Amino acid sequence: MPVIESTRAATRWTTRIIPFVLAAAVGVATYAVVVRVCSSYLIDTHRRYGAAIVILVLYLLFFLLMVTTYARTIAVANTDPGLVPLGPLAVERNSRERKRTKTGAQQDLESQAYYAGPDLNPDSPGLEQFYAREVFVCDSDGRPKWCSTCCNWKADRVHHSSELGRCVYRMDHYCPWVGGMIGENSFKFFTQFTTYTACYCAVVLGATAFTLRKKIEEGSGLDPWVLAALVLAAFFGLFTFLMTVTSLRYIILNMTNVDMLGAHSKVYQLAVQVPRGTRSSDKFIVVTYPLPKPGQETNGYSSRTPTLEGAYGKTNGSRPTTRDDLATRTFAILKTEPGENPWHLSTWKNWQTIMGSNPLDWLLPIRKSPCVNHETQESFYPMGNALKDVRVRYGLPRDPVDHSNGFELKDLPSSNRT
Repeated sequence: MPVIESTRAATRWTTRIIPFVLAAAVGVATYAVVVRVCSSYLIDTHRRYGAAIVILVLYLLFFLLMVTTYARTIAVANTDPGLVPLGPLAVERNSRERKRTKTGAQQDLESQAYYAGPDLNPDSPGLEQFYAREVFVCDSDGRPKWCSTCCNWKADRVHHSSELGRCVYRMDHYCPWVGGMIGENSFKFFTQFTTYTACYCAVVLGATAFTLRKKIEEGSGLDPWVLAALVLAAFFGLFTFLMTVTSLRYIILNMTNVDMLGAHSKVYQLAVQVPRGTRSSDKFIVVTYPLPKPGQETNGYSSRTPTLEGAYGKTNGSRPTTRDDLATRTFAILKTEPGENPWHLSTWKNWQTIMGSNPLDWLLPIRKSPCVNHETQESFYPMGNALKDVRVRYGLPRDPVDHSNGFELKDLPSSNRT
């Protein structure tokens, strides 16, 4: 798979240099711990074989885990960060730009297409993946959020990255230490990497600090290699420890770095499926999908016939067939309270969402997080009790009800299936 790099030259060069810096730091730590501490001081000088073996085993264990998780994080963050596919308009625009660059044509700003607003086509590509679900984050008109750069509909918790110039699923942050985007595909591996790095630094810090203290007590002077390793371990250990604590907190809360921005005042607007025939009220308005085409009212019927006040403006007075009625889905537009997190499940379920349910997955960077699976018809990401509380506040049933009104397509008479 191709490497997906930052659009900024300074960031690209920084991410290319950092691995050499980290390799040099690990090299200093390895020489200090293995040669200066274990071999020279503990074994040759004091014959403390047991202490040397314990330090070497712990060092090797966390070194291997750190390197493995680092490599896994780099691979996923750089080749599969969880990018949302570009919309057709963006693909067309990028194709024109590549052709213009290849031919050396001058860029005419006035001829460039800029898609600031959402696609108003009722059959806009990708729209069906939203109203096929029971709930999704929406704008005030009931449509999903739109990215004018990628020209696509943004699923729940999708954010546009200025570093990559693309929308990313469950985006957390761009990490120069791994040279890529940390999102739903790599957040688990990133947490494992920072955790094992903090443990690795703790082993180095403990071994070097103990050796320096003993050398000072013995009056044998400071070892510059041991001192350098201690400083590096203290710096990187503190940094990765704070990153680990922050990452674990986000996992427990089922949040991301982006979600936490203004989290206490953030309000989410949700399109929640309600039974067909539900009308707008003084508490909420409703929208019916598929959206009407120009010259038609809701459910695709001509607006020239008498109309009734209904969901999303007016509905046609003529009675739709049972088949056409089953093809529509009605959504109420509801809002959460400020600071309410609709994706908070429980501490244990939040943990399973990112780290998985198998303890082996918690320890080893093998499988991606379960949250990368968006096949459920309920929502893009599972929602917890906050959604149920929102339903109750708006006078709706706490739990979803059967929206089919007791009908299944297979139960329709054959005359209605044609």
